[in-house]
Amino acid sequence: MGRNNERNIKKHNDKLHKEQDKAKVKKVAREEKLKAIARKFNESKE
Repeated sequence: MGRNNERNIKKHNDKLHKEQDKAKVKKVAREEKLKAIARKFNESKE
């Protein structure tokens, strides 16, 4: 059984894309939290 058959390539790509999607979601959530913190900070300054 070769490592580079279609099923194994598909499995690997699916796993890779799933991890990339998780990272993207984390990044977006972090940016939103930072925006909220900055907004609160700017409001309290005024």
